[in-house]
Amino acid sequence: QVHIVESGGGWVQPGGSLRLSCAASSSIYTIYAMSWYRQAPGKRRELVAAITSSNNTNYADAMKGRFTISRGNAKNTAYLQMNSLKPEDTAVYYCNVLAVGSGMDYWGQGTRVFVSS
Repeated sequence: QVHIVESGGGWVQPGGSLRLSCAASSSIYTIYAMSWYRQAPGKRRELVAAITSSNNTNYADAMKGRFTISRGNAKNTAYLQMNSLKPEDTAVYYCNVLAVGSGMDYWGQGTRVFVSS
């Protein structure tokens, strides 16, 4: 039982920025890591960035230098700051949560990002 709420998606011009938010909660499991994935039409879902409870981060190579994942002051909240956005970044961005003890990961509903002039 993990509840996930994503927000922050929308339309942005190429070169612009967006900040995505993922708020996760569980009264049963401890959240170990949170990740952002994205899926563009006709393409496979791919990892964007991940962050652990100890704030260790991991980025897909294509995202390094443009995207930053961070944790907020609120418990189990993760942000994805996306800068220098390109049309190729257009996708639905999903928050993924790894919960200790459940042996499972959980997906949010996704938030849509559209990069276009």
